[in-house]
Amino acid sequence: MKYLILSLFIFSAFAGSSQTVVIRQDQQIKKMVDEVSAQNIEMIVRKLVTFETRHSLSDTISTATGIGAARNWIKSELERYSKASGGRLKVEFDTFTQPADGRRIASPTIMKNVLGILPGTDPADDRVFIVSGHYDSRASDVNDSKIFAPGANDDASGTAAAMELARVMSHYKFNCTLIFVAMVAEEQGLYGAANLAKRAKAEKWNLAGMITNDIVGNTFGMETGIKDNNSVRIFSEGVSVAESPEEATRRASTGSENDGHARQFARYLKEIGERYVDQLNVKLIYRRDRYLRGGDHTPFSQLGFAGIRITEMNEDFDRQHQNVRKENGVDYGDLPDFVDYNYTQKVTRMNLASLANLALAPREPLNVGVVTSGLTNKTVLKWESPVGEKPAGYYVVMRETTSPVWEKKFFITGNTAILNYSKDNYYFGVQSVDADGHESLVVIPKSVR
Repeated sequence: MKYLILSLFIFSAFAGSSQTVVIRQDQQIKKMVDEVSAQNIEMIVRKLVTFETRHSLSDTISTATGIGAARNWIKSELERYSKASGGRLKVEFDTFTQPADGRRIASPTIMKNVLGILPGTDPADDRVFIVSGHYDSRASDVNDSKIFAPGANDDASGTAAAMELARVMSHYKFNCTLIFVAMVAEEQGLYGAANLAKRAKAEKWNLAGMITNDIVGNTFGMETGIKDNNSVRIFSEGVSVAESPEEATRRASTGSENDGHARQFARYLKEIGERYVDQLNVKLIYRRDRYLRGGDHTPFSQLGFAGIRITEMNEDFDRQHQNVRKENGVDYGDLPDFVDYNYTQKVTRMNLASLANLALAPREPLNVGVVTSGLTNKTVLKWESPVGEKPAGYYVVMRETTSPVWEKKFFITGNTAILNYSKDNYYFGVQSVDADGHESLVVIPKSVR
């Protein structure tokens, strides 16, 4: 039985009351979460390793080794999921020719992302969410396309997560479109992601969020000696490079540098992921990516989309970008025996819970504003319903200016809230919610008169 929002909270934000909402799990989402299989994830990772190398410039003719065999197997596996779900999952190659770059691409090369597209069931809901891992691999020399490069954790683990999401979620219906992607050429320069991001921009997709799962299978930090199978990092930018001068002025005057679209998306994954996945601690990292590094979300961020990166808490650099070998008793190389598949299952479940909750939710409220027509220590918020849609209600969320996460939620049935909290001292946002409790992304208000 799905949970419902209790009516006693309807007027909680008015007349000075500050009662927060109790959130319960949706049993359908919980069922999906439970269907994510560590055994399936391990099978995918080990199968990808059998191709010996998935270097983006490796063999495309062989049926047993190289990038060509790997992408054909991924496509056939997604097609198998599609058949099992009655053909709802649309599988295709996203094919492009990558020009020579004088660095990691010696000559123009045909490359292929592999897409599993699950169309939404609501014609009025044009939102799109992308979740990906990259299926290419490398060893110590990024330009060596022939050496054994198993790439079990980097990034067969993320590819397996995206594929397992496609397998499970293709059996269910969602309001909006979900795209599960195995990206190519991450190691050569994020070229697969750049191509798909440009396609999303050119075709005017309403891309509401993009997730890359990159290196999500290791739980032991060799350098630190720390084993942590409960924590995962989400990297997100606070200020978009595509910000307009008007947006920059508004951000500076309201102090909203920690409230960009990507950061809201990351907060959402933390809240919903921890709601559904036991023994999970989602760490919000206030950077687009690791120090001086990048991932497949980067090209999406550069075009103004809400791109975020999910990665393990402790990277093991003896495994990452290393030739497989043993030196001084130390094993090097990204081999499948060193992946913690139960941990990757947990990370995949976090992805699923968040994407399912979003894709079942109503669209975001429109024209959300803080009324600034008079000086007051109260905060007055107003907004409009999504076009053609009347959600069951809205959550007004708030947090201290020093808090990384939303701390309170108030349930409202109308389109106005009057709070006994000062906009000087707190940040506020508004999200739509349906009768079953599925929340949209949070919208940060602008100042209105």
